[in-house]
Amino acid sequence: MKHIDETQLETDLQVRYNYLAEFLDFNDEDIAAIHASVGLLAPLISDLVDRTYDKLLSYDATARHFIPRQHGFAGATPEALADLTRDHAQIQFRKEHLTRYLMQLIGHAYNEKMVVYLDMVGKMHTDKAGNAAIIVPLVQMNALMGLLAGTLTETILELDLDPDTKTRTLRAFQKLLWIQNDFITRHYAA
Repeated sequence: MKHIDETQLETDLQVRYNYLAEFLDFNDEDIAAIHASVGLLAPLISDLVDRTYDKLLSYDATARHFIPRQHGFAGATPEALADLTRDHAQIQFRKEHLTRYLMQLIGHAYNEKMVVYLDMVGKMHTDKAGNAAIIVPLVQMNALMGLLAGTLTETILELDLDPDTKTRTLRAFQKLLWIQNDFITRHYAA
């Protein structure tokens, strides 16, 4: 039985990532499968982001978080839920963030910088980073991650890949999204 220093899991991001990666068997082969998908997935990300935001904007519980000024956004903010459309400038700004996030996942090295990035993705949806007035409840973050997992799965299943490559790619993304979900939920712990 392998001993895990649970205190370090809570205090050291790299130890936490390494533990999760090892436990989930997220390894170099998974990272290679994710990176190998970049040429096929990158052209589809815009559609994936649009579908994600269409869903987010179809519920008041998720859409309401796009009314306050987003950190880094300098344009006019929407005044009410009715003003939110997929083409609103603040929504476009947020869609650019999701696009960059997905491109980070498929195109960048899984090193110390990526671990910090995955953690920041979780932190910025709380009052610990970004706009402190925007706190996205954990249930909404879980809904988003489930939506992204489903949308990515659908997209990968439609790729022109041989069955083994498709399976490896799907499994790699599922492991990665579970790691990301942990790096989100850790910021909601009391």
